[in-house]
Amino acid sequence: MSSEHTMSDTLFIVLQHLIPQHLLSRGTGWLAATRIKTIKNTFISRFAKAYNVNMAEAAEENPLAYENFNAFFTRALKPGARPIATGAKTVACPADGAISQIGGITQDRIFQAKGHDYGVAALLGGDDERARPFLGGHFATVYLSPKDYHRVHMPFTGRLREMIYVPGDLYSVNAATAGNVDNLFARNERLVCLFDTAAGPMAVVLVGAMIVAGIATVWAGDIKPHGRHVTVSSYQHENITLQKGDELGRFYLGSTAIVLFGPQVVDWSKNLAAGSSVRMGEAFGQLR
Repeated sequence: MSSEHTMSDTLFIVLQHLIPQHLLSRGTGWLAATRIKTIKNTFISRFAKAYNVNMAEAAEENPLAYENFNAFFTRALKPGARPIATGAKTVACPADGAISQIGGITQDRIFQAKGHDYGVAALLGGDDERARPFLGGHFATVYLSPKDYHRVHMPFTGRLREMIYVPGDLYSVNAATAGNVDNLFARNERLVCLFDTAAGPMAVVLVGAMIVAGIATVWAGDIKPHGRHVTVSSYQHENITLQKGDELGRFYLGSTAIVLFGPQVVDWSKNLAAGSSVRMGEAFGQLR
Protein backbone atom coordinates (compact mmCIF):
# COMPACT_ATOMS: atom_id res chain seq x y z
CA MET A 1 0.00 0.00 0.00
CA SER A 2 1.42 3.41 -0.95
CA SER A 3 2.21 6.03 1.71
CA GLU A 4 -0.26 8.39 -0.02
CA HIS A 5 -3.03 5.78 0.22
CA THR A 6 -2.15 5.08 3.85
CA MET A 7 -2.26 8.80 4.67
CA SER A 8 -5.66 9.26 3.00
CA ASP A 9 -7.04 6.24 4.89
CA THR A 10 -5.72 7.64 8.17
CA LEU A 11 -7.29 11.04 7.50
CA PHE A 12 -10.59 9.34 6.63
CA ILE A 13 -10.57 7.44 9.94
CA VAL A 14 -9.64 10.53 11.98
CA LEU A 15 -12.49 12.54 10.43
CA GLN A 16 -14.95 9.81 11.38
CA HIS A 17 -13.81 10.06 15.00
CA LEU A 18 -14.37 13.81 14.97
CA ILE A 19 -17.66 14.38 13.16
CA PRO A 20 -21.08 13.94 14.85
CA GLN A 21 -21.93 10.60 13.23
CA HIS A 22 -25.52 10.25 14.41
CA LEU A 23 -26.43 13.85 13.67
CA LEU A 24 -25.05 13.52 10.16
CA SER A 25 -26.94 10.26 9.59
CA ARG A 26 -30.24 11.65 10.89
CA GLY A 27 -29.81 14.74 8.71
CA THR A 28 -29.20 12.53 5.72
CA GLY A 29 -32.33 10.63 6.74
CA TRP A 30 -34.43 13.79 6.34
CA LEU A 31 -32.92 14.46 2.93
CA ALA A 32 -33.52 10.86 1.83
CA ALA A 33 -37.15 10.93 2.97
CA THR A 34 -38.21 14.30 1.56
CA ARG A 35 -40.77 14.35 -1.27
CA ILE A 36 -39.93 17.89 -2.36
CA LYS A 37 -39.38 17.27 -6.07
CA THR A 38 -36.55 19.70 -6.69
CA ILE A 39 -34.56 18.25 -3.79
CA LYS A 40 -35.29 14.55 -4.25
CA ASN A 41 -34.87 14.63 -8.05
CA THR A 42 -31.53 16.39 -7.79
CA PHE A 43 -30.35 13.97 -5.10
CA ILE A 44 -31.47 10.90 -7.07
CA SER A 45 -30.10 12.10 -10.42
CA ARG A 46 -26.67 12.93 -9.08
CA PHE A 47 -26.45 9.74 -7.06
CA ALA A 48 -27.49 7.51 -10.00
CA LYS A 49 -24.93 9.17 -12.25
CA ALA A 50 -22.10 9.21 -9.72
CA TYR A 51 -22.47 5.51 -8.91
CA ASN A 52 -23.57 4.32 -12.37
CA VAL A 53 -26.69 2.68 -10.91
CA ASN A 54 -28.17 0.00 -13.19
CA MET A 55 -31.82 0.99 -13.53
CA ALA A 56 -32.49 -1.49 -16.34
CA GLU A 57 -33.01 -4.27 -13.79
CA ALA A 58 -35.32 -2.19 -11.57
CA ALA A 59 -39.07 -2.79 -11.56
CA GLU A 60 -39.44 0.96 -12.14
CA GLU A 61 -36.67 2.04 -14.50
CA ASN A 62 -37.24 5.80 -14.26
CA PRO A 63 -35.27 6.97 -11.21
CA LEU A 64 -37.30 10.18 -10.91
CA ALA A 65 -40.58 8.25 -10.66
CA TYR A 66 -39.80 7.26 -7.05
CA GLU A 67 -41.52 9.30 -4.34
CA ASN A 68 -38.27 10.00 -2.52
CA PHE A 69 -34.64 8.94 -2.41
CA ASN A 70 -35.35 6.13 0.04
CA ALA A 71 -37.84 4.55 -2.36
CA PHE A 72 -35.32 4.83 -5.19
CA PHE A 73 -32.50 3.43 -3.08
CA THR A 74 -34.50 0.42 -1.86
CA ARG A 75 -36.07 -0.13 -5.28
CA ALA A 76 -37.50 -3.54 -6.14
CA LEU A 77 -36.05 -5.51 -9.03
CA LYS A 78 -37.86 -7.03 -11.98
CA PRO A 79 -39.20 -10.55 -11.41
CA GLY A 80 -36.46 -13.08 -12.09
CA ALA A 81 -33.63 -10.55 -11.85
CA ARG A 82 -32.12 -12.49 -8.94
CA PRO A 83 -32.82 -16.23 -9.24
CA ILE A 84 -32.66 -17.99 -5.87
CA ALA A 85 -30.28 -20.96 -5.72
CA THR A 86 -32.24 -24.20 -5.53
CA GLY A 87 -31.48 -27.31 -3.47
CA ALA A 88 -32.64 -28.28 0.00
CA LYS A 89 -29.12 -27.84 1.41
CA THR A 90 -28.02 -24.81 -0.62
CA VAL A 91 -27.50 -21.54 1.24
CA ALA A 92 -28.26 -18.40 -0.80
CA CYS A 93 -26.32 -15.14 -0.75
CA PRO A 94 -28.30 -12.59 1.28
CA ALA A 95 -27.41 -9.45 -0.68
CA ASP A 96 -25.70 -7.87 -3.64
CA GLY A 97 -22.22 -6.58 -2.88
CA ALA A 98 -18.76 -7.91 -2.17
CA ILE A 99 -17.38 -10.35 0.37
CA SER A 100 -15.64 -8.43 3.13
CA GLN A 101 -14.53 -11.64 4.89
CA ILE A 102 -15.76 -15.23 4.98
CA GLY A 103 -14.71 -18.35 6.84
CA GLY A 104 -14.75 -20.08 10.20
CA ILE A 105 -15.29 -18.52 13.61
CA THR A 106 -12.16 -19.20 15.67
CA GLN A 107 -13.57 -20.14 19.07
CA ASP A 108 -15.43 -16.89 19.81
CA ARG A 109 -13.63 -14.55 17.39
CA ILE A 110 -14.73 -13.37 13.92
CA PHE A 111 -12.09 -12.13 11.47
CA GLN A 112 -12.58 -8.49 10.41
CA ALA A 113 -9.36 -7.60 8.57
CA LYS A 114 -5.64 -8.14 8.97
CA GLY A 115 -4.81 -7.51 12.62
CA HIS A 116 -8.46 -7.10 13.64
CA ASP A 117 -11.17 -9.42 14.89
CA TYR A 118 -14.18 -9.14 17.21
CA GLY A 119 -16.24 -11.29 19.53
CA VAL A 120 -19.42 -13.15 18.64
CA ALA A 121 -21.13 -12.13 21.88
CA ALA A 122 -20.27 -8.47 21.32
CA LEU A 123 -21.69 -8.61 17.78
CA LEU A 124 -24.95 -10.15 18.99
CA GLY A 125 -25.54 -7.63 21.76
CA GLY A 126 -23.34 -8.81 24.63
CA ASP A 127 -25.18 -11.98 25.71
CA ASP A 128 -22.89 -15.01 26.06
CA GLU A 129 -25.78 -17.50 25.96
CA ARG A 130 -27.08 -16.01 22.72
CA ALA A 131 -23.62 -16.32 21.21
CA ARG A 132 -22.87 -19.86 22.42
CA PRO A 133 -24.48 -21.79 19.49
CA PHE A 134 -22.24 -19.93 17.03
CA LEU A 135 -18.88 -20.46 18.74
CA GLY A 136 -16.57 -22.34 16.43
CA GLY A 137 -19.11 -21.92 13.63
CA HIS A 138 -19.03 -20.08 10.32
CA PHE A 139 -19.52 -16.48 9.23
CA ALA A 140 -19.82 -14.47 6.03
CA THR A 141 -19.68 -10.67 5.81
CA VAL A 142 -21.16 -8.95 2.75
CA TYR A 143 -20.52 -5.26 2.08
CA LEU A 144 -23.19 -3.42 0.08
CA SER A 145 -21.80 -0.52 -1.96
CA PRO A 146 -23.92 2.52 -2.88
CA LYS A 147 -24.73 1.23 -6.38
CA ASP A 148 -26.00 -2.15 -5.15
CA TYR A 149 -29.52 -3.48 -4.70
CA HIS A 150 -30.20 -2.76 -1.03
CA ARG A 151 -32.67 -5.32 0.15
CA VAL A 152 -31.38 -8.19 2.28
CA HIS A 153 -32.91 -11.64 1.78
CA MET A 154 -33.01 -14.91 3.68
CA PRO A 155 -29.97 -17.17 3.14
CA PHE A 156 -31.99 -20.19 4.29
CA THR A 157 -35.54 -20.88 5.43
CA GLY A 158 -36.02 -20.05 9.10
CA ARG A 159 -38.48 -19.09 11.81
CA LEU A 160 -37.82 -15.78 13.54
CA ARG A 161 -36.93 -16.18 17.22
CA GLU A 162 -35.52 -12.81 18.31
CA MET A 163 -34.64 -9.36 17.05
CA ILE A 164 -32.04 -7.40 18.99
CA TYR A 165 -31.39 -3.70 18.41
CA VAL A 166 -27.87 -2.77 19.51
CA PRO A 167 -26.99 0.95 19.71
CA GLY A 168 -23.53 2.03 18.70
CA ASP A 169 -21.31 4.16 16.49
CA LEU A 170 -21.82 4.79 12.79
CA TYR A 171 -18.41 4.39 11.23
CA SER A 172 -18.12 3.72 7.53
CA VAL A 173 -17.80 -0.01 6.83
CA ASN A 174 -15.56 0.05 3.76
CA ALA A 175 -12.21 -1.74 3.51
CA ALA A 176 -10.18 1.21 4.81
CA THR A 177 -12.23 1.46 8.00
CA ALA A 178 -12.37 -2.31 8.50
CA GLY A 179 -8.59 -2.38 8.42
CA ASN A 180 -8.17 0.45 10.91
CA VAL A 181 -11.06 0.53 13.41
CA ASP A 182 -11.03 -2.13 16.14
CA ASN A 183 -14.24 -4.14 16.63
CA LEU A 184 -15.90 -2.22 13.79
CA PHE A 185 -18.92 -4.47 13.28
CA ALA A 186 -19.35 -5.03 17.01
CA ARG A 187 -19.34 -1.30 17.80
CA ASN A 188 -21.54 0.11 15.03
CA GLU A 189 -25.31 0.38 15.48
CA ARG A 190 -26.86 -2.89 14.29
CA LEU A 191 -29.91 -5.11 14.17
CA VAL A 192 -29.48 -8.80 15.02
CA CYS A 193 -32.08 -11.19 13.59
CA LEU A 194 -32.01 -14.73 15.02
CA PHE A 195 -33.75 -17.61 13.26
CA ASP A 196 -34.31 -21.28 14.00
CA THR A 197 -33.66 -23.38 10.88
CA ALA A 198 -33.46 -27.05 9.92
CA ALA A 199 -29.68 -26.62 10.30
CA GLY A 200 -29.87 -25.02 13.75
CA PRO A 201 -29.64 -21.35 14.72
CA MET A 202 -28.86 -18.76 12.04
CA ALA A 203 -28.12 -15.09 12.64
CA VAL A 204 -28.41 -12.32 10.07
CA VAL A 205 -26.93 -9.08 11.38
CA LEU A 206 -27.69 -5.78 9.62
CA VAL A 207 -24.91 -3.33 10.47
CA GLY A 208 -25.46 0.42 10.28
CA ALA A 209 -22.80 2.81 8.99
CA MET A 210 -21.92 6.42 8.29
CA ILE A 211 -24.95 8.26 6.79
CA VAL A 212 -27.06 5.09 6.84
CA ALA A 213 -30.41 6.71 7.47
CA GLY A 214 -32.15 3.62 8.80
CA ILE A 215 -32.81 -0.11 8.75
CA ALA A 216 -36.16 -1.83 8.21
CA THR A 217 -37.43 -5.41 8.47
CA VAL A 218 -40.46 -6.99 6.80
CA TRP A 219 -42.03 -7.91 10.17
CA ALA A 220 -41.41 -4.70 12.16
CA GLY A 221 -41.08 -1.96 9.54
CA ASP A 222 -38.65 0.89 10.12
CA ILE A 223 -36.46 0.33 13.16
CA LYS A 224 -36.11 3.53 15.14
CA PRO A 225 -33.06 4.08 17.37
CA HIS A 226 -33.85 2.98 20.92
CA GLY A 227 -31.41 5.18 22.80
CA ARG A 228 -28.35 3.73 24.49
CA HIS A 229 -29.75 0.39 25.59
CA VAL A 230 -29.89 -2.98 23.85
CA THR A 231 -33.52 -3.78 23.04
CA VAL A 232 -34.66 -7.41 22.64
CA SER A 233 -37.92 -8.31 20.88
CA SER A 234 -39.04 -11.93 21.19
CA TYR A 235 -41.01 -13.63 18.42
CA GLN A 236 -40.97 -17.15 19.84
CA HIS A 237 -44.75 -17.19 20.19
CA GLU A 238 -45.39 -15.83 16.71
CA ASN A 239 -45.15 -17.95 13.60
CA ILE A 240 -43.01 -15.69 11.42
CA THR A 241 -41.32 -18.04 8.96
CA LEU A 242 -39.40 -16.71 5.98
CA GLN A 243 -38.42 -18.92 3.08
CA LYS A 244 -34.97 -18.92 1.48
CA GLY A 245 -34.85 -15.91 -0.82
CA ASP A 246 -37.66 -13.99 0.89
CA GLU A 247 -36.93 -10.37 1.68
CA LEU A 248 -35.80 -9.94 5.28
CA GLY A 249 -35.07 -6.24 5.46
CA ARG A 250 -33.45 -3.27 3.80
CA PHE A 251 -30.95 -0.47 4.34
CA TYR A 252 -31.74 3.20 3.74
CA LEU A 253 -28.27 3.87 2.35
CA GLY A 254 -25.76 1.05 2.28
CA SER A 255 -23.97 -1.04 4.82
CA THR A 256 -23.12 -4.64 5.71
CA ALA A 257 -24.92 -7.93 6.34
CA ILE A 258 -23.28 -10.68 8.40
CA VAL A 259 -24.53 -14.28 8.39
CA LEU A 260 -23.65 -16.73 11.17
CA PHE A 261 -24.16 -20.50 11.42
CA GLY A 262 -23.10 -22.90 14.14
CA PRO A 263 -20.18 -25.37 14.00
CA GLN A 264 -20.14 -28.25 11.51
CA VAL A 265 -23.16 -26.84 9.67
CA VAL A 266 -22.11 -25.21 6.39
CA ASP A 267 -19.31 -25.24 3.83
CA TRP A 268 -19.01 -21.90 2.05
CA SER A 269 -18.59 -22.01 -1.74
CA LYS A 270 -14.91 -22.48 -2.56
CA ASN A 271 -14.89 -19.63 -5.10
CA LEU A 272 -15.73 -17.04 -2.43
CA ALA A 273 -13.01 -15.00 -0.73
CA ALA A 274 -12.45 -11.46 0.52
CA GLY A 275 -13.17 -9.11 -2.37
CA SER A 276 -15.39 -11.51 -4.33
CA SER A 277 -18.39 -9.86 -5.99
CA VAL A 278 -21.68 -11.53 -5.08
CA ARG A 279 -25.33 -11.23 -6.04
CA MET A 280 -28.34 -11.89 -3.91
CA GLY A 281 -29.76 -15.39 -4.40
CA GLU A 282 -26.71 -17.11 -5.87
CA ALA A 283 -25.31 -20.23 -4.22
CA PHE A 284 -23.34 -19.18 -1.16
CA GLY A 285 -22.65 -22.52 0.47
CA GLN A 286 -23.90 -26.02 1.19
CA LEU A 287 -25.19 -27.44 4.44
CA ARG A 288 -23.37 -30.57 5.55
